[in-house]
Amino acid sequence: MHFAYPPRKSSTPPKFVPRSSTRLPLLRRSRAKVIALAGLALIFLVYLLTRTGGRRHTLARHTPSGKPPVVIVTVIDESHHYPTEYLDAVRENRIQYAEKHGYETFFPKIGNYDLNGAPFSWTKVVAMRHAMTKYPDATYIWFLDQDAFIMNPSLKVEEHVMKPARLEALMIKDHPVVPPDSIIKTFTHLKGKDVDFVLTQDKDGLSVGSFLVRNGEWAEFFLETWFDPIYRSYNFQKAETHAMEHIVQWHPTILSKLSIVPQNILNSYAKSEKGAEYTPGDLVVRFAECDKRSTLACAKDSKPFEQQWRTSFKNA
Repeated sequence: MHFAYPPRKSSTPPKFVPRSSTRLPLLRRSRAKVIALAGLALIFLVYLLTRTGGRRHTLARHTPSGKPPVVIVTVIDESHHYPTEYLDAVRENRIQYAEKHGYETFFPKIGNYDLNGAPFSWTKVVAMRHAMTKYPDATYIWFLDQDAFIMNPSLKVEEHVMKPARLEALMIKDHPVVPPDSIIKTFTHLKGKDVDFVLTQDKDGLSVGSFLVRNGEWAEFFLETWFDPIYRSYNFQKAETHAMEHIVQWHPTILSKLSIVPQNILNSYAKSEKGAEYTPGDLVVRFAECDKRSTLACAKDSKPFEQQWRTSFKNA
């Protein structure tokens, strides 16, 4: 049996290295690691702080100051040959009422916005969103169709409708959102202070000819949801009205902020065929669906009420 010889030792002895000199590089390397780790930790901490701060800045919401308290939005249709004197009376009616209470008015026109082929009635939704951008400090945005006059100059929207205690007395609870037999009903325990959207019903269902929205983040969400391209492109029979009925039934986030109030509070009709008829003292009278007959019909229906509002505003 053969055994391997052990490796031959070198005849040259290794150089002598002092013990202290071997420890010095190790200490230096150790300190360098500590410094590097501390630096990385500091950088990470700064990143977290700046990232958190940036996120807070991004999520910070503008709180409306309440100046003006209300913006009245009325979309003016100059494309279908309504009599000029009728449209002038509509504008003047809003302006006089707004000046009395320190409100603002906003009169966008049909054709101002690209609706991507959707019916012109959708203009009201994007006009509301535009008004929120134009008046970021407004507390409430009130959409009022051009087929209406404000009749009672003494009533202020923030007191007559939106004051929490007043709303709690007015709101119709546990009521089908789309009458008569919708299984989705208005909330029973909703508080007035939590309401961000107020509208009425007529004999056909929800009415979007006169409604109020509280300015803020929720309102942005609501209007963007309502204006979603899928709803605009869908062939709803009543366009944005039926889209509204759909979203309030299928979006609890919207239903949870909605209050339906009696029609005479915000949306009385000149004739009773379609809904609650105007009585003296009501805030608004609307000549609902007058445009389905003709543009002249709207002017004709409005005449008996024009002199009334002018007299009441003069005496207020």
